[in-house]
Amino acid sequence: MPHALAVNTWVWTSPLTDQTLEPLAAKAAAMGYDALELPLENVGDWDPSRARDVLDARGLRAVVVGAMGPGRSLIARAGDVSATADYLRACIAAAADLGAGAVAGPFYAPTGVTWRMDADERAAVIRELRENLAPLVETAAESGIALAVEPLNRYETSVINTVAQGLEALEPLLGAGLGLALDTYHLNIEEKKPTEAIRSAAGHIAHVQVCGSDRGAVGDDHTDWPATLAALADAGYQGILGLESFTGENATIAVAASVWRPLAASQDELAERSIRALRALGA
Repeated sequence: MPHALAVNTWVWTSPLTDQTLEPLAAKAAAMGYDALELPLENVGDWDPSRARDVLDARGLRAVVVGAMGPGRSLIARAGDVSATADYLRACIAAAADLGAGAVAGPFYAPTGVTWRMDADERAAVIRELRENLAPLVETAAESGIALAVEPLNRYETSVINTVAQGLEALEPLLGAGLGLALDTYHLNIEEKKPTEAIRSAAGHIAHVQVCGSDRGAVGDDHTDWPATLAALADAGYQGILGLESFTGENATIAVAASVWRPLAASQDELAERSIRALRALGA
């Protein structure tokens, strides 16, 4: 059975607002997408109840995406744990209002913040992460939401880079309220065999994000898409595939995502090429 396909509004804009959501929902639906990934960069950027009305009118589902900007961390050395927990609870509440099944993101440290750790230091960081994540997982599970924790590449974090690290770090908490968010961009950088990494996460994949190996459109890059989709099927994943790419027009997001050149002739073309390629692949 084909996956529902989503597109992240970061393809076109940052931050998402009530004013920009409606035209983007119309655009995505017209392209044939089934869902939107909605980044909540700051609480109050958009109203979840209003967003649900907008998406329902277009027959679109939702995934909430968290943004781990400066100071957001569940590890004290990298940010304000209490404020981050409040932010993640707001993300969970937004997902519940939207009827979304997942809140996805690298929910451990600010994106782009890295530091060296020896084995003892890493073990202490993982213990702290588990302790601070546990009540949020409980809240998510009670709301019927899964927190989907995303491993990032080595240039964006030093905490969780691989699927194996994610499974090990989160193992005591994995279940209804917590899984992994797998992103083909990061898999391509960090995994020796991305398809084997996908299969190793069977039963614990809460969300999947896709894009070309250059962060652009799916389909004309070097990713082995048939093998990737087969691995997801073998892992039992039947959920949404979300296209996550970024506009270079916003300075903050361009720097955060290292978008130094256009990834397509236009952002619309990037989204349109991706959905055509995914549907042609039977995704």
